[in-house]
Amino acid sequence: MRVAMFGYQTWGHRTLSALLGSEHEVVLVVTHPRSEHAYEKIWSDSVAELAEEHQVPVHIAQRPTEETVQALQDAAPDIIVANNWRTWIPREIFDLPPRGTLNVHDSLLPAYAGFAPLVWALINGEPEVGVTAHMMNEELDAGDVVLQRSVAVGPRDTASDLVLKTVELIGPIVVDALTQIESGTAVLTPQDRSKASFFHKRAVRDSRIDWTWPAEDLDRLVRAQADPYPNAFTTHNGATLRVTEAEVSTANYGGTPGRVFVREGEGIVIVAGPQARSGHSPGLKLLRVRTEDGTEHAAPDYFKRMGDYLGD
Repeated sequence: MRVAMFGYQTWGHRTLSALLGSEHEVVLVVTHPRSEHAYEKIWSDSVAELAEEHQVPVHIAQRPTEETVQALQDAAPDIIVANNWRTWIPREIFDLPPRGTLNVHDSLLPAYAGFAPLVWALINGEPEVGVTAHMMNEELDAGDVVLQRSVAVGPRDTASDLVLKTVELIGPIVVDALTQIESGTAVLTPQDRSKASFFHKRAVRDSRIDWTWPAEDLDRLVRAQADPYPNAFTTHNGATLRVTEAEVSTANYGGTPGRVFVREGEGIVIVAGPQARSGHSPGLKLLRVRTEDGTEHAAPDYFKRMGDYLGD
């Protein structure tokens, strides 16, 4: 089939690589311009450069325009494949090819539609994550599912670990879905919208530590924001303090959430949880922290005294 691709960053790069290695002909690539946004500078393999290396025409746009429509009409694709396109694709585009548009999304739809699905899934303690190939319609990430594959979330996985696991699913799921669509054997399964969830883009404030969260949740937040992502952070004596490594404490600790309490092993325990005053909950044990000047410290080296409070 003649394939046009909409995509960006490493997810789009993996998709285009799979298409270029398949029996299909890539007739046009549409991608975004480079961005200085913190999250878009991560996993930033260039779709445009890969297309140019293979002499595939490239159209660069922040969002679809009349020029985009014209480029697609000139390319005459049988199908569009999209992965990590960051703005709305209107019906005049996704319905333009005879076989429509196949969208690839890094979650197990209908859960975690929208943005940063792997980060949100890790924060929420999901046991597995995955990739879904579905036909695009007018509702974001809501079209009929063609294929879906999953991987388990490990007990100490970070968001980067989950990205590395799921990008390995992209090539096979794209090629297999296109094979089924071309042969007419694809079984399109409507999504159960009663099970849908939709998540917004991550912003700086979404990484701020709320010490009233249970320690288990804060541990996942730290892992979801581990390098190279903007780290989970709190404040100490009015300055931003980033937490680069932490774990749930062994013992339970009582008191006020955010209290710098005691050394436990190689870390410093911060009281945490909505019922911290009961003394029946573990705290979050900070192992490594990073100060505003970019210096990273072992937590016991940074905290010279106990009794301070973290947070606003």
